Amino acid sequence: MNKRSWFTGVVIVLLFSVLSTFGLKVQAQDKLKVAFIYVSPVGDFGWSYAHDQGRKYLEKTLNYVETAYTESVAPPDVERVIRDYAQKGYKVIFTTSFEFMDPTLEVARDFPDTIFEHCSGYKTAKNVGTYFGRIHEAAYLSGLVAGKMTRKNRLGFVAAHPIPEVIRNINSFTKGVREVNPQATVKVVWTGSWYDPPKEKEAALSLIEAGADVIAQHQDSPAALEAAKEKQVYSVGYNNDMSQFNPEGFLTAPVWNWGPFYVEVVKSVKEGTWKSESYWKGFEAGIIDIAPYGKAVPQEIRDFVDKRKQEIKEGKFKVWPDKSDEELLKMNYFIEGVEGQIPK
Repeated sequence: MNKRSWFTGVVIVLLFSVLSTFGLKVQAQDKLKVAFIYVSPVGDFGWSYAHDQGRKYLEKTLNYVETAYTESVAPPDVERVIRDYAQKGYKVIFTTSFEFMDPTLEVARDFPDTIFEHCSGYKTAKNVGTYFGRIHEAAYLSGLVAGKMTRKNRLGFVAAHPIPEVIRNINSFTKGVREVNPQATVKVVWTGSWYDPPKEKEAALSLIEAGADVIAQHQDSPAALEAAKEKQVYSVGYNNDMSQFNPEGFLTAPVWNWGPFYVEVVKSVKEGTWKSESYWKGFEAGIIDIAPYGKAVPQEIRDFVDKRKQEIKEGKFKVWPDKSDEELLKMNYFIEGVEGQIPK
């Protein structure tokens, strides 16, 4: 290699290096930083797992997005964690548990240029929106399946906290059960926690001991299904397809699909079209569904429930035709067929 070729080669390498570095910096600067805050571990295979699947979908779908998350955030730490992300320049922050509502609003007041989205709450601000799905419609469908499958007409429900979101799901599940089996009842046991697998399993076992042959739940872990598997009774999951935890007795589950919603929100922020709103959609938006039926569910039940699901999706059937959205969002009582008390 002569001197001229050597010199030319060095210049090309240096130029490539500079351009590459510059390109990376530009790329990094262009990234929109999005944070997620979870109440339980992402490995819970329930609520936080479902949100984290949505986070991964967001990052995969929008190449200009960079995400981060903090899991198992206890109530005393919520505001500190949210504030830390805002101070680090995260422009969109999703807080994914009901009790995160007030800390979200508190931090949002200090960061007017950051967009906050709070899941399952009801308080908004100029830079704070809320979001949830009509998961009670999926709970109703799972109740149809459970009501058809029970042989003892006694079903159990393991529930976390006595807030409208949970009460609405219990009532909707029971509504489905009683529509196809008016003699059946649903007994509720509260755990007082979103995520406490030993307590959830203990609650399920107590319900089975009391005669329940189908166990449903509104909890973040699959512990209730593991109890059902142990005692060889049917189970209905929540949040995800939890069939692997009770392969023989799994019926179905109301499930979440957060990914498309997260993409929609972040795109609107990027394009400058985001507005504070209270998002609450159902099957038609794809944010909820029911898990594939378990092997124990006969074809005629699958066909019946699929038909009803399509009717809901097309707006031809309403689970609560006599209730407004406002009434549903405030539901704080049990309907006939539910056994148990709502703690005050």
